[in-house]
Amino acid sequence: MTKTQFNKLVIAEAKSLSKYALHFTRDTDDANDLVQDTLLKAIWSADRYQEGTNLKGWLFTILKNTYINNYKKLVKKNQMVTQTDEVHSHHLMFSATRNGGESKFIMDDLNRALTQLPQEYESPFTMYFEGYKYHEIADQLVIPIGTVKTRIFVARKILKKNLRPYDQLEKSQLSKLYV
Repeated sequence: MTKTQFNKLVIAEAKSLSKYALHFTRDTDDANDLVQDTLLKAIWSADRYQEGTNLKGWLFTILKNTYINNYKKLVKKNQMVTQTDEVHSHHLMFSATRNGGESKFIMDDLNRALTQLPQEYESPFTMYFEGYKYHEIADQLVIPIGTVKTRIFVARKILKKNLRPYDQLEKSQLSKLYV
């Protein structure tokens, strides 16, 4: 078999290799890269192929071994820790997006505002915030349900006043802080 004939046979198996590669990678682009690597290795190693053996099985073996070797390299690369004095911008971006400092300040301010509430407002509001229903709060604190509603309303007004600096933050910004 000539080199050209062999190359045509190898390339003809690309479609079935793509399906097999997709099974491993679960990503079309990665699967296409894996198939391309496999085809190149097969063409370079044409002298190792024994005519009369199962070409498709030989190619599938090359693909599987290529995937495994690439995976091992990736794992090894991710386990290595690089220590440099130079700080790259992409490292700073990762660090800044994972920094919980801002949300800690907000939570501290919320806790401070809650503790500054008078006890008569703090208890019903905290219970309501924890998921208790009005009638459950009224039963537990032994006060009328109307008083519970009023105290929760007043507690909200006091908290809103004490947390006025956060009025400027949009709800979408606040929700990002707690993710």
